[in-house]
Amino acid sequence: MTQPYKLYTLVLFSCITLLFAACSTTPEKPQVSAPIVFPPPPDQPRFIYERTLIYSSDVERLSSLDRFKSFATGTSLKIKGLVKPYGVSVHRGRVFVTDTVQRTVFVFDIPGERFFTIGTDSPGELIKPIGIDTSEYGEVFVCDISARHIRVYDRDGHYLRTIGNSQLLQRPVSVAVAGNLTYVIDNGGITSQNHQIVIFDTATGKHIKTVSKRGSRQGELNLPLQAATAPDGSIYVVDSGNFRIQQFDSNGKALQTFGSVGRMPGQFARPKGIATDATGNIYVVDTAFGNFQIFNDKGELLMFIGERSHAGSPGKYMLPADIDVDEDGRIYVVDQFFRKVDVFRPATLNKNQGYATTAPSTDNK
Repeated sequence: MTQPYKLYTLVLFSCITLLFAACSTTPEKPQVSAPIVFPPPPDQPRFIYERTLIYSSDVERLSSLDRFKSFATGTSLKIKGLVKPYGVSVHRGRVFVTDTVQRTVFVFDIPGERFFTIGTDSPGELIKPIGIDTSEYGEVFVCDISARHIRVYDRDGHYLRTIGNSQLLQRPVSVAVAGNLTYVIDNGGITSQNHQIVIFDTATGKHIKTVSKRGSRQGELNLPLQAATAPDGSIYVVDSGNFRIQQFDSNGKALQTFGSVGRMPGQFARPKGIATDATGNIYVVDTAFGNFQIFNDKGELLMFIGERSHAGSPGKYMLPADIDVDEDGRIYVVDQFFRKVDVFRPATLNKNQGYATTAPSTDNK
């Protein structure tokens, strides 16, 4: 081989390599060079920022062959992304996120390294999915505020059944599942008095009872938004119009309240999303604060994470909407404005531990 030909081959190979890399890029995301911990030093860290989910490419692993096919055919890699996420629920490493604009549920399967959507086909088509929860068996319950019912799917997105209807639900905004009971939060709207918890049988969808009404006394609700069940079977409800969290037992009897309106830690300005962990701690998103606060089961503040910001970097929020905590203690926070889900790992958990981890790459798919 002559020297000029060798040079030509090297230049051609370099150009192909550059084009190859360019065709596989995704829209720019904030880059993190050093671990971000909460609380920051000198305090002992309790949580570590782990990743952000926005695009299908955040979990899908594309092989060299996939990238080469894209380059050779001149077609761009098909990347899907969140437009207006709202609710989030996690089951064994699968992150289910409702998107109200795209009328679907995005599924980021972290250990499976794949991405898919739920609710785009009939039966089981969604109109405006908002609240979401998963059962211990992996069934996915999606609250459709426009259709006034709950769609239920299996873990792979296959439609199973529908719970509720427009006669029982006026403005359903959240769903929480605890064994054989499914709780639907119906806030009725500004002019309605039906601010209540509607309880269904999880398996059959039979209406069991409706509890609470609009008001400010204990056990009453004013514009409730979201709910989460606790390990003891009780349910916590974000009573947003009363700037508090209310706890009810499994039958709907009021147990305790905590929180008040204000700008200090432990108070609320615009509480919205809620979750619980395996130890009974309660996590509450506050849209006005741009953070989430962590309380123990007595309603005492433990710490808060995040702040309101015009930058979409980790732990910075403009319109945080929902939160979930998985089986391993990882926290998942949805922000509507920045169209993202931030993931935080307990400092006591290794990054390779738990369900939400990815196997080492072999690049031979």
